[in-house]
Amino acid sequence: MAKFRRRTCIILSLFILFIFSLMMGLKLLRPNSATFGAPFGLDLLPELHQQTIHLGKKTDFQKSDRINSETNTKNLKSVEITMKPSKTSELNLEELPPLNYFLHVFYYSWYGNPQFDGKYIHWNHLVLEHWDPRIAKNYPQGRHSPPDDIGSSFYPELGSYSSRDPTVIETHMRQMRSASIGVLALSWYPPDSSDENGEATDNLVPTILDKAHKYNLKVTFHIEPYNNRDDENMYKNVKYIIDKYGNHPAFYRYKTKTGNALPMFYVYDSYITKPEKWANLLTTSGSQSVRNSPYDGLFIALLVEEKHKYDILKSGFDGIYTYFATNGFTYGSSHQNWANLKYFCDKYNLIFIPSVGPGYIDTSIRPWNSQNTRNRINGKYYEVALSAALQTHPSLISITSFNEWHEGTQIEKAVPKRTSNTVYLDYRPHKPSLYLELTRKWSEKYSKDRTTYTSDQQLH
Repeated sequence: MAKFRRRTCIILSLFILFIFSLMMGLKLLRPNSATFGAPFGLDLLPELHQQTIHLGKKTDFQKSDRINSETNTKNLKSVEITMKPSKTSELNLEELPPLNYFLHVFYYSWYGNPQFDGKYIHWNHLVLEHWDPRIAKNYPQGRHSPPDDIGSSFYPELGSYSSRDPTVIETHMRQMRSASIGVLALSWYPPDSSDENGEATDNLVPTILDKAHKYNLKVTFHIEPYNNRDDENMYKNVKYIIDKYGNHPAFYRYKTKTGNALPMFYVYDSYITKPEKWANLLTTSGSQSVRNSPYDGLFIALLVEEKHKYDILKSGFDGIYTYFATNGFTYGSSHQNWANLKYFCDKYNLIFIPSVGPGYIDTSIRPWNSQNTRNRINGKYYEVALSAALQTHPSLISITSFNEWHEGTQIEKAVPKRTSNTVYLDYRPHKPSLYLELTRKWSEKYSKDRTTYTSDQQLH
């Protein structure tokens, strides 16, 4: 009888393990079978829907209240547990592989805490209401209350840090360096402006440049959709960035096929502005043209829908990126479309920059958006995305993100944490550095592969 019970338990355990593995696999693969006539969630993107934000960026998400398999567990009767951050050791730069300046990561400097900012910023993010009152009433409202309750499903090893803390900035640069990332794409608003949930951050740029230079990293700019962004103020802001930061040794320039070394600007939500306006800035005959001037650069548009390809051409952009870490959320972010996008870019002499991410979960700030969650599956989701990107032989690859904690796309170190009413997700059974280590592995592979299909040289 005992043997029978033991055998039954073993069989039952194996069956449960099989079912769990099957469900996780299906969660990873599902988006690739999605249809894209009307990609789910697209009705929520700017212009296509009136409200919602991508953490201050005006972005949107699909109408859904499906239960999320990775949502935080609330109301747990347990003692608070927090893992202490591991001591960061100094990197021996000589022992690390070379930096890959063709690998970029999106970086956010909008976080604040009482010690450095007099209050919490972004960690206390609002829980955003669904635009349909019938759905909104089913979800919690209010604001997160740091340091134990933050607007994220994961918890940073550095705690609810301030982006103004020089030691935090240095730790971030050290983590990027260890991952062989060569360039950080800094989220940027003009001086005295910010996203809807934060405060001005342009005054942090000099420190970020200095700390980046210490580790031989480069900094490029990710221009956010600030209020009333148009061709005229874009010209002024590009001029401001180049005049103020262009001579810093950490300021990034990309060497084109013609041998020119030009600054690069990612332009988030570029499709909000009409192509005619962009053409004023980005074509040689435009009224505000930067072309063939000291303020010329490589301007990279965000492609969301397939039809945006032709608007991007008319606008005069130099390339496209896909940003979203949610495979299947948009046409551009769907891995299965990257080969076609690369073909289009090659045909019209554009730079194709696929954006890869380790996963996605934003239910701490959009509890109704579980439809767009993408489980990390212990790093497998990230590696699938990286593999898909490499198969297109891209000139550059971007990572979403280093530290966009609200949307759960971060590769920064996260630790286990449990409070009396929340259990945060973490990277176990792996170390907090899992995604930095995976990035380093794929950065080396990308660097080797890239030499076989391009003759571009890295700029140092």
